[in-house]
Amino acid sequence: MRFSPGKLLGTQFGLHFIMRQRDRPKMERMPSAPFLPLLCPICRAPLDFGDAVLAAGRPALVCGSRHSFDAAKQGYFNLLVGKGTVFEADTSEMVAPRFAFLESGHYRPLAEAVAAAVAPVLSGGNRTILDSGTGTGHYLRVLLDTVGAAAAGVTAVGLDISKFALRRAARLNPDAVNLACDVWQPLPVADAAVDVVTVIFAPRNAAEFARVLRPGGRLVVVTPRAGHLASLARQTGMLGIGADKDDRLADSMSAHFVVESADNLDIPLVLTLGEAADLAFMGPAGHHVDRAAIVGKLEGLAPVIEVEARFRITVFRLAGPAG
Repeated sequence: MRFSPGKLLGTQFGLHFIMRQRDRPKMERMPSAPFLPLLCPICRAPLDFGDAVLAAGRPALVCGSRHSFDAAKQGYFNLLVGKGTVFEADTSEMVAPRFAFLESGHYRPLAEAVAAAVAPVLSGGNRTILDSGTGTGHYLRVLLDTVGAAAAGVTAVGLDISKFALRRAARLNPDAVNLACDVWQPLPVADAAVDVVTVIFAPRNAAEFARVLRPGGRLVVVTPRAGHLASLARQTGMLGIGADKDDRLADSMSAHFVVESADNLDIPLVLTLGEAADLAFMGPAGHHVDRAAIVGKLEGLAPVIEVEARFRITVFRLAGPAG
């Protein structure tokens, strides 16, 4: 699948997305969770919302052993326990430009393509989606809006290790359960409890995803392809994408999953210098350079930068009879 929207179409996507988000209220209600498949990260007992704490005005997740995890004032739950995570979480400086870029609607076609891939799996009642590496929550938001009225029967769980990203995600997706946790640790999710796992530019723990997926469930992984943002990468020093990335993805998942489909999505982007700097800084480069340095590398270029984003959307099913 090759997607090449016109400039006007992309602008319409962006304006619609911005206006809808401006009208979205701040989180003032409990997440919608018809079925809560969560486990305590300490004792692995089931987690549920605690009525006693809710009466005091702040949600909490509580297990039968009385381990309790209060919601942060921004609306997410911190399930990082012990030493937390050894991985470097995205900082507030990285999250802000990512939010601005995604809010503009530039990657809206990608969000819609992911939503189209998983919406059929979420039809029916009591379905659960796990967005692993949810970031600012934009992709999950589009998915839930695509499901529409059926979302009333869908439990959405968003995972990330960055509290700065989760602050944004919880405000954007108050109807989801947003959790701070480390994807390389046992996920706080029950066995065979999830219908769809989405992983968009995020780490992939194949064994844990296989454990939490129900028979017939699907794992959707989005990765950049060779040539992704190539002209911008050359100018800013972003890492390039290896030609063997797709093979390495399939190999890393092969012990637990088989590929059901793989589609390419190309999005031509027309960016201001500020948007180009946001795009370069919101990825892995943000851990190594500051935004000012990226802006400096872009100075002197034309006021508008044209670049192509290239993605692969891979749908996996469980290997063996469970798939």
